[in-house]
Amino acid sequence: MPISSDSQTTTQVAKSAGSVGIAVFSSRILGLIREQVMAVLFGAGYYMDAFVVAFRIPNLLRDLFAEGALSAAFVTVFTDFDQKKGAEATWRLANNVLLTLTLLLSLITLLGMIFSEEIIRIMAPEFDRIQGKIALTQLLTNIMFPFLVLISVAAVVMGILNTRGRFFIPAMASTFFNLGSIVGGVLCAWWAPAFGQPPIVGMAVGTLIGGFLQLAVQIPSLKKSGFQWRPHFSLKDEGLRRIMILMIPAVIGLSATQINIFINTNFAARCAQGSVSWLNYAFRLMQFPIGIFGVAISIATLPVISRQASQGDMGALKTTYVSSLTMAFILTIPASFGLAFLAKPIIRLIFEHGRFNAQDTIHTAEALVYYAIGLFAYASIKITVPVFYALKDTKFPVIASFLAVVTNIVFVSLFLDSFQHKAIAFSTSITTTFNFIFLSAVLFRKVGGYDLRILLGSLIKIILASLIMGLLAYTLFQGLGLILNPEGILNQIISLGLVMLAAVSVYFLLIRWMGIQELDEVLGSLKKRFF
Repeated sequence: MPISSDSQTTTQVAKSAGSVGIAVFSSRILGLIREQVMAVLFGAGYYMDAFVVAFRIPNLLRDLFAEGALSAAFVTVFTDFDQKKGAEATWRLANNVLLTLTLLLSLITLLGMIFSEEIIRIMAPEFDRIQGKIALTQLLTNIMFPFLVLISVAAVVMGILNTRGRFFIPAMASTFFNLGSIVGGVLCAWWAPAFGQPPIVGMAVGTLIGGFLQLAVQIPSLKKSGFQWRPHFSLKDEGLRRIMILMIPAVIGLSATQINIFINTNFAARCAQGSVSWLNYAFRLMQFPIGIFGVAISIATLPVISRQASQGDMGALKTTYVSSLTMAFILTIPASFGLAFLAKPIIRLIFEHGRFNAQDTIHTAEALVYYAIGLFAYASIKITVPVFYALKDTKFPVIASFLAVVTNIVFVSLFLDSFQHKAIAFSTSITTTFNFIFLSAVLFRKVGGYDLRILLGSLIKIILASLIMGLLAYTLFQGLGLILNPEGILNQIISLGLVMLAAVSVYFLLIRWMGIQELDEVLGSLKKRFF
């Protein structure tokens, strides 16, 4: 019996997402180790607050250029050129984009370094109350700002390779970023005092080393894909102008999270010292499932949806979108429940060492619980927004962005005094969920409807199974705490490991029993990769 094209597309996305997910998993593991190193060495307070704000300034721009508007717009136009205009025009476009991007971001980097103090005073004005904190944050910002250029060029290279069907190496590139940040950062932190600088300066230098490695590791695969570096610079180029037309409003459309992070950093700086760090550690843990599931599925889906949009095959596009969302729900919703029910023991095991104390664990776990509420929406937006780019419509992501920002400001302003940093985490989840619901509703009307019956039916089943899984995990962990001494690290690892294994097994048995089709695609992809 022949396999339907819809089934083949779902399998293709699941296979690619599995490849990307494994690579991103390696990166996120190293990312957690990086955060552990930071927690052990600096805890949550003066130095860590300064580093988080300093890194956040270029990183907000990175999120827009590297993982947001540029990447989505470039893949959409590059795919269209590849389908319709031939290899020569396609590679000329790639060269033009790479050179133009490097020049533009170098200028932005220079301006950012010149005005770094002013940016910091806008972003975290309360730092001025603590002597030397603004100056330290400015130094760290100036060291890390060139990271923007390296990581954004790496993102374009990743887009080229993804369009050519190469997913694993680009996804593994961020592993080298974390590796460079850890090894290079720790070595430089060790040497920094010899140059009259605090150790945190060494971690900033390590960030640059990691950014360089993330770009460099992709170059061999880029050459194998047929790319040759032939400098070409033309602002009038048709492809570049199409990318800019998609990208400029899309910068706003994809920036809801980044704008809210900027605003929330300002709010967090008004709370108790350490609040910026607590929110950062919690959000970093959130990035683990978002990266493995949401980003992986988004990266795998984008070239497929871009090709379907270019060919005008709306039926296939809608099927791909629904299947991709369902796969994201299968993986992110149980992760949300798991993080919420086991927030404190997870934070304690990963971070409570060195300068990171028990109070830091409590406050970070509080933030994680509220962030976890919106995890599924984070991942779903990464799948939904690029569909608008593929359809050459950036208006509604812009509207959603503005609505989300306004909602966030109002919500945090009302509850900050009462709930402190927890209000910021909860507001972020609420506004992200609102953003996803708004965009998915608009997309439903725009494409003439997609199969809501399957999507909502799967969603209800997944939530029910996840709730049962979460309650089971919490109960089991409390029971094991009566048997195993919770003070020992080994016992903490054993307890969490057993609980997670039992909970995940029960969850997958439940959704298999409930008959969710995309589960077979997810499990099939993992089986091919691991066995």
